[in-house]
Amino acid sequence: MKILGIDGSPRKNGNTEKLVKNILQGAEANGAKTRHYKVARMNISPCLGCMDCRESGICIHEDDMTPIYDEIQSSHAIVIGSPVYMWQVNAQTKTFLDRLVLFIKPDFSSRLNGPKGLVLAFTQGNPDAHAFKTYFDYLERLFSFLHYGVRETIVAAGTRQENDILQQADVLEKAREIGMSLTV
Repeated sequence: MKILGIDGSPRKNGNTEKLVKNILQGAEANGAKTRHYKVARMNISPCLGCMDCRESGICIHEDDMTPIYDEIQSSHAIVIGSPVYMWQVNAQTKTFLDRLVLFIKPDFSSRLNGPKGLVLAFTQGNPDAHAFKTYFDYLERLFSFLHYGVRETIVAAGTRQENDILQQADVLEKAREIGMSLTV
């Protein structure tokens, strides 16, 4: 079993990275192989909306997203982590999300080679974990429409400083439990 971690934060070893890696560590504890990508540090071009990929299944961009498409296809589940900027995922994560249109055919059926579990993992400075629930619910519906099996959304609220998440043992434990649940 393979679990793919996508981390959209530009901060190296920041709260989002720690949250995603805790989920992956939980999956590893149950025998899964994991792979972590820090997409904010990769060369991923924005979607141009040309829709060539919807017909062909191949993106016109040849950049660092190209191998991630194969990683998604070979994974059983995906963890997408992002800090919340201005009530939504940050720009680097949004660029990654937009490029997932490749997996949707013109008739809106899926190009995914089977069911893919999905975990959404968010960090946010706002201490109220429910402050952006409407947006998180929207993303769950979006990914369900895109044929991903949304398993869980986890939020680490009040994470403004680099290591704030380390003070949230309950969130980190839940992250590990989520990772473990991805292997069953």
